[in-house]
Amino acid sequence: MSKRDFYEVLGVEKGADEKALKSAYRKQAMKFHPDRNAGDAEAEAKFKEVGEAWSVLSDPNKRAAYDRMGHAAFEQGGMGGGQGPFGGGGGGAADFSDIFEQVFGEAFNMGGGMGGRRGGRGQSGPARGADLRYDMEISLEDAFNGADETIKVPTAMHCERCDGQGNEPGTELDTCGTCQGAGRIRRSQGFFTMEQTCPQCGGRGQYVKTPCQDCDGVGRVRKTRTLNVTVPAGVEDGTRIRLAGEGEAGARGGPRGDLYIFISVKPHEIFERDGPNLYCRTPASMVQAALGCTIQVPTIEGGKAEMKIAEGAQTGKRMRMRGKGMPRLRGGPRGDMIVELFVETPRNLCDRQKEILKEFCDLSGENCNPDSAGFFNKVKQFWDEVTTDDGRPNAG
Repeated sequence: MSKRDFYEVLGVEKGADEKALKSAYRKQAMKFHPDRNAGDAEAEAKFKEVGEAWSVLSDPNKRAAYDRMGHAAFEQGGMGGGQGPFGGGGGGAADFSDIFEQVFGEAFNMGGGMGGRRGGRGQSGPARGADLRYDMEISLEDAFNGADETIKVPTAMHCERCDGQGNEPGTELDTCGTCQGAGRIRRSQGFFTMEQTCPQCGGRGQYVKTPCQDCDGVGRVRKTRTLNVTVPAGVEDGTRIRLAGEGEAGARGGPRGDLYIFISVKPHEIFERDGPNLYCRTPASMVQAALGCTIQVPTIEGGKAEMKIAEGAQTGKRMRMRGKGMPRLRGGPRGDMIVELFVETPRNLCDRQKEILKEFCDLSGENCNPDSAGFFNKVKQFWDEVTTDDGRPNAG
């Protein structure tokens, strides 16, 4: 049986924003929640379908893949590796339980059914560390060639003395008396059950009686890490590089988060970039533009390339040099370099130069300046239409 479109499952348009998606998910999840539809297999299946749709559309990367390839993005060979969006064969009821809790908040829990299962998970284990962001500015040349950069990142790291547990080596953790080691406390109120992390132990189920001398019981210490980062050739402004496991250390010895490096490319004195293409403005003298010539233009590699200017070229003329632009991040042919010409008017002329130009002007006719001749003919015709023979405005 083929899957329904995820947007159809949530009842939203394909271009719906995050707020609309979340609102639609809340509505559908409440409607088909097993605790409201006890024994209804169809409602349970729809609840799982709603959870699967939300897990994909709420993640920008998964949503982009789904928009491009549909369900095939998560089948064999897709980004899901044949395991479904949860990475484990399509996800079970516990997966959707976690999603439900993330959206509705940990304090809200339906009685019985999934609520009882969630309450039975017991104390919280090691928590994953927070993701970090690092902004890196590079030159256009580095974006072209790629670069190896060294960065320093202040972050939280596991305390080596206590191995991230927070208690002094040789001492034991005591069971929390508030939650009796469960890590969560629950209060029933009619149909609803209010469940929240134990405020005494922070969900751990245990507390540090003898704090570690180095981290004062926190389990983490602040340090500055030095990392080597490889910037691939072809990166653009706004490119994000993910370094898995290089973020903050998790609580209670938990795994590290990720480090995301956001690239910004500094403006260049000569080139402007538009995707894989480069733009460059180059001057040419009046004589070069009139007679035509071959000039040398700079390239992003640091070299020179010859470019032919046709006779009579005008300011604004654009010439394309194929394959002289930027490399593409995901492979493929290089972009092009588009050279825009601007013709310089000579200044600081000597008397002899002025004489030559005046002589040239006397010899010039419409053949030399066709654009000027055409423009002034149009101006003359316009004036004839709006004035009378004696120069007064034409009232008609």
